[in-house]
Amino acid sequence: MRTKPLIGVTADRTMMGPHASHVAGEKYIAAVVDGSGGLALVLPALGARQAAADILEAVDGLLFTGSYSNVEPHRYGGAASAAGTLHDPERDATTLPLMRAAIDSGVPVLAICRGFQEMNVVFGGTLHQQVHAVAGLDDHRENKADPLETQYGPAHSVALTEGGLLQRIAGGAGKTREARVNSLHGQGIETLGAGLVAQATAPDGLIEAVSVANATSFALGVQWHPEWQYAQNALSTAIFRAFGDACRARMLARIPCGAGRQPAHA
Repeated sequence: MRTKPLIGVTADRTMMGPHASHVAGEKYIAAVVDGSGGLALVLPALGARQAAADILEAVDGLLFTGSYSNVEPHRYGGAASAAGTLHDPERDATTLPLMRAAIDSGVPVLAICRGFQEMNVVFGGTLHQQVHAVAGLDDHRENKADPLETQYGPAHSVALTEGGLLQRIAGGAGKTREARVNSLHGQGIETLGAGLVAQATAPDGLIEAVSVANATSFALGVQWHPEWQYAQNALSTAIFRAFGDACRARMLARIPCGAGRQPAHA
């Protein structure tokens, strides 16, 4: 009997030389394996060729990764992207319906950076395509000339919503009111999707974390990158632990009585 939850990790479709390939960063995979205690399964961006229902039957949780690509603006009624913007329509066709189906089915979801933006789009929200160009908002991008340790270093604080999911994960209501996070994104939430609840905001007011109000299982999205050296950050460690716990709970709930666990009434 399997003892670890199977957690799907979304992939980007990209070209490696002349070959279309499906890629997920090792940092996400490592955080799933070591931080959530799961078995990682990279999910290719094949859209409807792999039905969401079939994927959800196989996995105990889903991690929606960050990416250098942006959600195509037609997905949320936005204006055409600036020239040179990287898109991944195959990923959009995979992750957007999959995320909604997962949340509706009670499959635990953790969404990071692009995944966080996908969560907002899935629930009818819109995105700023260039946060740094919006009056009153800060520049949330990293300096790509810096070493990775600097790019992924703490960039600003976020205020945690009092009594919210993220604050409870961080240590309990009232105990942790803010956290320092990294910041490596050009896009961000413009209008919040219906049914989403803000869980953290940056000093400029930009929403940095959300949960799904009526989700029957874990459903959290964060704009920053908790997977980066997650074990060295208390909040990141707590996020992946909570996600893993939810995935294990789903795995155990799906094991038939008599196949390795006692009946509920025993």
